[in-house]
Parts: sequence; C-alpha cells; structure tokens
Amino acid sequence: MSDDGIGEKEPGTRRIAVLGEMLELGDTAAQAHWDIGQETGRLGVDIVIAVGGVLAKQLALGAADAGVDTAIVGDNETATTLLEKLLQPGDVVIIKGSRGGMRWQIAQALTGQPITGILS
Repeated sequence: MSDDGIGEKEPGTRRIAVLGEMLELGDTAAQAHWDIGQETGRLGVDIVIAVGGVLAKQLALGAADAGVDTAIVGDNETATTLLEKLLQPGDVVIIKGSRGGMRWQIAQALTGQPITGILS
C-alpha cells in the first residue's frame, strides 16, 4: 500500500473523484475547497468532477492547478452522465460530498443498486 492511504495504482487504471461542496465550513470554505483540490493532485487522482456552484469551482481550480483533469457540473444527474461517458474498465471512483448534496444518488445511478446506509 502506498503512503496516500488509497493503495497502489494499477497500470492503465485511473482514479476519478466526484466531489461535492462541503457546506459546513463557514468562512474558511473557499480556501478549504481549493486545498482539497490541491490534495487530489498529491494523491494521484487523474480526474476530478466537482459538483455544485461557487465552492465546487474553487475545488476544481485547486485540482487543475495541481495538474488534475477537471470538470465542473451543477448537479448529480449531470455528474452521473459525465461519469458514465468517462468510465473505463479498471477505473476507481470515489464519490464524496455533504449529506445535503445527496451524492449517493450518483453511486446509486451507476450501480443500479439502492444505497441505503453507511458501511462500517
């Protein structure tokens, strides 16, 4: 396992992060989103799909500055459509955002399975 906590990357595979806005951060929100974008580069993420508005744009700008291919979309449906077009065999996808953003809808649409709870 690598020191990034997400394991070694297999040759020919991509890491795709679908990231929503974190709405609970208050005055530090814009900088925190930029910083998360930067971190995606350090972690070896290949593509970031930022979902939301102004804060998602900050996240995407931070990721792009770190050399990550990025897209900004306004909603879960558009994120799902884009992800379906991008996905290739072997890709690894992480989906994360505030509970209010209901990003679980993206995973549910992709898998065709109900997403009903948190695995522990």
